[in-house]
Amino acid sequence: MWDTLLFVVLPYVCLAIFVVGHVWRYRNDQFGWTTRTSQVLEKRWLAWGSPLFHFGALFAILGHAAGLLIPTSWTRALGISDHTYHVVAVAAGTVAGVVLCAGLAILLLRRFYVSDRIRVVTTPMDRVLYLLLTVEIAVGMWQTVAINVFGSGYEYRGTVSVWFRQLFMLQPDPSLITSAPAVYGWHAVLACLLLAIWPFTRLVHVWSVPVAYLARPYVVYRQRSAAPGRGKVRA
Repeated sequence: MWDTLLFVVLPYVCLAIFVVGHVWRYRNDQFGWTTRTSQVLEKRWLAWGSPLFHFGALFAILGHAAGLLIPTSWTRALGISDHTYHVVAVAAGTVAGVVLCAGLAILLLRRFYVSDRIRVVTTPMDRVLYLLLTVEIAVGMWQTVAINVFGSGYEYRGTVSVWFRQLFMLQPDPSLITSAPAVYGWHAVLACLLLAIWPFTRLVHVWSVPVAYLARPYVVYRQRSAAPGRGKVRA
C-alpha cells in the first residue's frame, strides 16, 4: 500500500497541486509573483552564489530529463554503449552537482549567517523551500557519488526511468522504482514534494520569461528645449 501511495498517488496529487496552485497564485497574487530579490541588501555573496546555483540547477535538470525521458534503446540505436552513456552521465552529473552544491551553500550562508537584514526578510515558506532543496540535492549527490562514483553503480534507466515515463501514460508500476536502491525512491518523493510547494514559493519566477521585451519598440531619448528661461532637459 505504501508503494502505491508514494509512487502512484503522490506524484499525481503533487502534479495537480502544481498546476492548480500556479493558476491560483497568478489570479490572486500577481504582485507576489517575483523572486523577492534581496540584491539591494547584499551583492558580493549573491554575485557568486546565484550564477553557480542557477547554472548547476540548469545542467542538473537537463541531465535528469535526458536520463529519465530517453529510452536505452534510443542511445543504443545511436551507437552509444551503455557503459559510455553511464560514464558520461555520471561525470557530467557530478560536475553539475558540485557546482549546484557550491552555489546553494553560498546562498544559504548569505541568507542565514552573513546578513541579518536578509535573514529578517526570509519567510517561513522560504525556509521550507531551502530545507527541501537542500535535502533533495544532498540525496541526489549521494546517489551520484556514493553509488555511481565510489560504489558499484546502478543502471536506473531500466527501472526508475521506465516508471517515470509510465506516469505520463497513466500506468505507473511502483515495483520498478522500489526495486532500485532506496535513495532513488527518496529522491523521487522529495521531487514530488518540491512540485507541490513550487506555486507558493519564489520558484514561480522561473516561468516569468520577459518574452515581450523581444518585440518591444525602442525607447527614444532626445533633447528638447525647456520653457523660456530654463536650461535644456532630457526627455
